[in-house]
Amino acid sequence: MRRLRPTTVRARATVGAGLVVAAALALASFALLGLLEANLLRNAENDARRQAETVAQLAATGRLGRARPPGRAVEFVQVVSADGRVLYSSPNLIGMPAFPPAPPETPETRLHTWRVRPVDGDHRQRVVQVVAQTPDGPATVYAGASLRDADAADDTTTAALVIGMPLLLATVVLVTWRVTGHALRPVEAIRAEVAGISDRDLHRRVPVPATRDEVARLAETMNATLDRLEASGVRQRQFIADASHELRSPITVLRTQLEVALAVRDPELWPELIGGALEDIERLQRLAGDLLLLARIDAAQPVAAVPLDLGALVREVLEARLGDRVAVRTDLAADVVVTAGALWLGRVVTNLVDNAQRYARGGVDVTLRTAGGGAVPGTAVLEVVDDGPGIPAADRERVFERFARLDDSRSRDHGGAGLGLAIARDLSTHHGGTLTAEDCASGARLVLRLPLTPRA
Repeated sequence: MRRLRPTTVRARATVGAGLVVAAALALASFALLGLLEANLLRNAENDARRQAETVAQLAATGRLGRARPPGRAVEFVQVVSADGRVLYSSPNLIGMPAFPPAPPETPETRLHTWRVRPVDGDHRQRVVQVVAQTPDGPATVYAGASLRDADAADDTTTAALVIGMPLLLATVVLVTWRVTGHALRPVEAIRAEVAGISDRDLHRRVPVPATRDEVARLAETMNATLDRLEASGVRQRQFIADASHELRSPITVLRTQLEVALAVRDPELWPELIGGALEDIERLQRLAGDLLLLARIDAAQPVAAVPLDLGALVREVLEARLGDRVAVRTDLAADVVVTAGALWLGRVVTNLVDNAQRYARGGVDVTLRTAGGGAVPGTAVLEVVDDGPGIPAADRERVFERFARLDDSRSRDHGGAGLGLAIARDLSTHHGGTLTAEDCASGARLVLRLPLTPRA
């Protein structure tokens, strides 16, 4: 049974349209035949009634002899007395027995219609019965109208429907099949193109039809998705290349130090060589940790976010720091509550302060305040300002790129792999906030904004 079901959209649409049209045509045909039959029967009955009433009036005045033969629409007329004698007959009923009376509906029934067998053996008749009071007593007038026109119209209409309905249905099915195929042809082209795209040719795009309909919008959406996939692939390849480059340098230095330690036989030099190797290992550990964290951020792993006091978190992070090169001055507002993961948000604060410590000359200022409020929840604003060389306006977005370093004052000599600010921005975005580099009178000013948690 399942094999008989259409498997393609084109086939299902065609079958569905065919079934709907077939049902509509069948209902319309039955309704048409019914209305036609009822209208023709009503016309025949009206003709017979008029003829019967005319003859009844003549019978009531005793002038049945003046009755004219029925017209073309009326087949016969017969007048029967109460005792069953035929008082008058149309020429085609001469010599035939009287009609049997129809069952009366009520004592006052004066007019009755019913069907009888064809008088001439060819067509049905519609018979009307009228009771008239004649000078010799009551008499019944029977007038029969031929239904040959109704039968002919029924036959002609039925034949036309039998021939026309299949032709119309076939036309609808064919047009639906062609139109559906034409509409789905761009979809098949899109499918074929997407099926041929691999991870090595993400530059390919699907054809966009000029129809400006849903299929065209589907193709545009597919191309936009391919744009994002291609950009993601480019970023991944660039990230791998940059990570490999960053890992190669400390590994090379570490290898050189170990080779020197192996070649030098003086035990007094070994502590210095081993200490340098340990520093490079620590740098490798930090870089590996940063790369792992970036991978977790890119994977959009959920974070256990809870309401926390941002001022207390900043204070805790700063108190845990050891060996800062310059002093850190704080101005932290109280009761600044945000919803975030303490570990990841603490990493944001650490990276911002590390960046400021790397370039500051005399001190770092950390300020926490709130902005907005009222009916709409406000924003927590954390500013980290250093008095170093600052960040040029043209580079205020580039400093947040992965492995990005600015020339001269912000170079490799200051340490780091260029991932601190990139990680801080990604974590800020993950918490629904923003991290920007903004104008500052002297030095650099990094501003973290997070939505405040509404108070219960």
